[in-house]
Amino acid sequence: MKRVVAFIAVALWIVDGVVGSAQDDRGDAFALQLAALHREAVAADARSREVELLQAQTDLRLRNLDVERLPALSALGQSQYQSDAPAAPFALPNGQPAFAAPKLTADASLRVDQRLYDPTLAPRRALARADLAESEARVHSTLFALRQEVNDAFFTAALLQEQIGALDASIAELEARLRETGVRVREGAALPVDAAALEATLLRYRQQHDELHAGRSAAVARLARLVGHPIPADAAAALPNMTAAVTAARASIDQSRARPEYEQFDRTRDRLARQQDLAAAGDRPQLSAFGRVGYGRPGLNFVSDRAETYGLAGVQVQWKAWTWGSSAREREALSLQQSIVAAEEAAFTSAIRRGVETDLATIDRLQSTLAGDDRIISLRESVERVARVRLQEGATTASEYLDRQTERLTAEFDRARHRVELAQASARLLTTLGLEVP
Repeated sequence: MKRVVAFIAVALWIVDGVVGSAQDDRGDAFALQLAALHREAVAADARSREVELLQAQTDLRLRNLDVERLPALSALGQSQYQSDAPAAPFALPNGQPAFAAPKLTADASLRVDQRLYDPTLAPRRALARADLAESEARVHSTLFALRQEVNDAFFTAALLQEQIGALDASIAELEARLRETGVRVREGAALPVDAAALEATLLRYRQQHDELHAGRSAAVARLARLVGHPIPADAAAALPNMTAAVTAARASIDQSRARPEYEQFDRTRDRLARQQDLAAAGDRPQLSAFGRVGYGRPGLNFVSDRAETYGLAGVQVQWKAWTWGSSAREREALSLQQSIVAAEEAAFTSAIRRGVETDLATIDRLQSTLAGDDRIISLRESVERVARVRLQEGATTASEYLDRQTERLTAEFDRARHRVELAQASARLLTTLGLEVP
């Protein structure tokens, strides 16, 4: 019998461990991790596909530029009638001119052009790649804004979660006190007004509980929209530990350039530099070879009246020797645009620094406040315990006890709010600097 009992106990212990492990796994699976939500929101946004589309677009443009290195074949056809045509200044014995070109002409030909030297080809390829890099950086900057939206929804859900937890404990406590007071009322040891006061406060807490749950469900639904997949309504928001990350960020704020906007500024400057190269290349001569074969009336002998085949080939040089300074002005305009980009970057950096100073002050204040919150709650709990004992002994009224209980609940709400606000300020600081949330 003892062996059977021992076996059953061991079996129950194993089953309990397996079930507990499964519940823990389920809880971890449903826990909301801020860093993971950031990644999922970016992946779920439709604009994430723009990077692939921009790459495909640039590939097509580069292929078109590659084609320009190949021979270009064109077909030409023309027929015309002219009111006059060249004729010989002297006549034959029969009175006819020695030769006369036809007034009705026709020509059909094929032409082949081959670029031998084009100084604009390489700058145009470089400009296409620079355009792609700038566009990709712009997409990354746009998607980065999703992090702040995720932060807002996540910390709203976290704050309401903390408040719901504190309220649940208070509701359970009031339910116990209401049962005790109900027994004492029936025994004549307490007044019905005490039970009424406890019940009214309990109902108010339950209403507040429903409001908090509704607000948290809305925040979780907003998160689900951002990440592109359903999230259980009871998923717990796990506040990340960002102490080490904030300390490291605080030490390197002035050197931080992790925001994708800085990459966009760099790529814009690179694109403007490639445009300057292209403007300079347009001033250099271009060299090409050409060939043409055709059939016309007349052929190359323009005074002949017969249709003939013909062919010609040669080399062609094209050079804009004088542009009235337009190329130099274009390069100067691009240089001024680079100065504009530098000014925008400086203004962006200044805005980040101002936002960071606010977050740092908030973090310092909340860290100090949280140290006092624990002490306040400890004192409020002591006062509430005394009030509870006195209520059980009939030495105080339910209203006085409820005042103490409300004070303790308010202190817990304040601590929960300060904890979430500290985590939110830390996440906002890292997001403002372009750093990853751990």
